[in-house]
Amino acid sequence: MEATLEQFYHYLSVERGLAPLTLEAYSQDLEGLRGFVGERGRLAWNTITVRDLQDFLAHLQSQGVGPRSRARKLSAIRQLFRFLVREGQLETNPLDWLDSPRLPRNLPRVLSVEEVDRLLSAPDPLTPLGQRDDTMLELLYATGIRVSELVGLTPRQVDLRRGVLLVRGKGSKERLVPMVDQAVKKMQLYLTQTRPVLLRQPGSQKLFLNHRGQGLSRQGFWKILKGYARQVGLPPDLSPHTLRHSFATHLLWHGANLRALQMMLGHADISSTQIYTHLHAARLQEIHRQAHPRP
Repeated sequence: MEATLEQFYHYLSVERGLAPLTLEAYSQDLEGLRGFVGERGRLAWNTITVRDLQDFLAHLQSQGVGPRSRARKLSAIRQLFRFLVREGQLETNPLDWLDSPRLPRNLPRVLSVEEVDRLLSAPDPLTPLGQRDDTMLELLYATGIRVSELVGLTPRQVDLRRGVLLVRGKGSKERLVPMVDQAVKKMQLYLTQTRPVLLRQPGSQKLFLNHRGQGLSRQGFWKILKGYARQVGLPPDLSPHTLRHSFATHLLWHGANLRALQMMLGHADISSTQIYTHLHAARLQEIHRQAHPRP
């Protein structure tokens, strides 16, 4: 079983280009299954039955593992068994008869345009760190990129002439994301005025630097964002992903095409983008209730 897993991880890394953190998550999920079926005397993947898989999911539920985590683990197992069928180690896939756990539909939190304006006006652009924060917040809302993509940017990924970013997303996939004029102007000021002041180690590859001249981390930016959220009266649990959700939702409110939004967000599957149509529909219902003469 271990040799087969190594082949599977090699396939995910080389052929599908999955990132190391994703491979680590796959490994944890599949090792849990291997330990469970091993206690039942299953020593090969082709000896595992549908009942084994059902019992494994029931075991996870009894251990307090939530439906989203169970669905993620089941997704990893599905990928493994599809690989086994493809490689001829299985004739049929037992997971074809197994449904995924039903997930609750939780719509993401979205800021209003007024709340976004308050947040983006919080940093003091007259100080080096304030100008850096001003640029990062503007860029996050202007492009909808993930916080990992934001802190991972290098100056080479910024094209001010065309007003675009070359973003490296999940699985090291690259995409071009446009910036609005306001973000381009702030980026120009940051690159020419602020970054040279913060840069203490010539040759640093990171675009956004902390006060020590090192690349700003995800945790560092999260802490900065929470501080500004408290400053302007927004919930202290505000996350960078909230700005990504707000970007996507506000674009749909103003008529953006769903496929174009998918490309900007870097979603591999448009079903991930369609969650924002539910937010759009919820807003339309609210407007209807408020405006209709017969509520």
